Amino acid sequence: MKIIIAGAGAMGSRFGIMLHRGGNDVTLVDGWPAHVEAIRQNGLKANFNGEDITEQIPVMLQSEVKSDTKADLIILFTKSMQLAQMLQDVKPLIAENTKILCLLNGIGHEDTIEKYIPMENIFIGNTMWTAGLVGPGEVKLFGNGSVELQNLGQDQEDAAKDLAKVLSESGLNAKYSDNIHYSIYRKACVNGTMNCLCSILDVNMAEFGATKPAHDIVVTVVNEFAAVAKHEGVDLDVDEVVAHVESCFDPETIGKHYPSMYQDLINNHRLTEIDYINGAVSRKGKKYQIPTPYCDLLTQLIHCKEDILGAK
Repeated sequence: MKIIIAGAGAMGSRFGIMLHRGGNDVTLVDGWPAHVEAIRQNGLKANFNGEDITEQIPVMLQSEVKSDTKADLIILFTKSMQLAQMLQDVKPLIAENTKILCLLNGIGHEDTIEKYIPMENIFIGNTMWTAGLVGPGEVKLFGNGSVELQNLGQDQEDAAKDLAKVLSESGLNAKYSDNIHYSIYRKACVNGTMNCLCSILDVNMAEFGATKPAHDIVVTVVNEFAAVAKHEGVDLDVDEVVAHVESCFDPETIGKHYPSMYQDLINNHRLTEIDYINGAVSRKGKKYQIPTPYCDLLTQLIHCKEDILGAK
């Protein structure tokens, strides 16, 4: 299968490596020149569950995309605020039957994607895999994970199941979901707690979980997400979601991991996706006249930290 990874950061690199090892024809597309050049010169380097590997995978800058190769599948892993530009840049790779799979963090990305792609070719999902970007051309991949996905277009369930099979054949543990918006909101609750709180407090997930106020904070934030989700037809099980979030605290699994927002902001001084996670809940809360004080404050605090660190 001809697969384009649109956004080859930490998670995009993981999917690129695993799909490449699974026998697919993979090309990475990214906007970071140093990262692209490092992969070109030295291959994509990874510490893969303790084993140092190097994969030779074709890579190009977004500005270098041309129409001579059409993709069977484009997997979106760019940052939320860069989504529209990435879709515009990879447009030459999109044929009539090209499928788009969006696995971005956050809420509501289909509103942007449908401006570029027919609804019957759009698939959305989420992933519980983890990955870390060490530096240009180098990532750290550890632990196990999974993918859930669903079609947005009508009568495309079989296509979604076929897509899940392709991912699973490369070890990505993908499955079809008939309620993906629930899963997306559930994942957003993880991001809306772990990402921003670890970034603000400068800790990993286990260190945050070891603090006395952690449980109360998680419960309050998840309740704000649940109140907004209910207005969009998604009925979150708050107790189950809180337990799911707090499973991230375990240092024997992923508790020692620093979330992607931490990596972007603290390690690399990059702008974050906060406006598409807690910020999205804040906006929707105002729309539905639901108070979301914790999400409001967490969004503002992350923007303060972006300003302090000179994030770009």
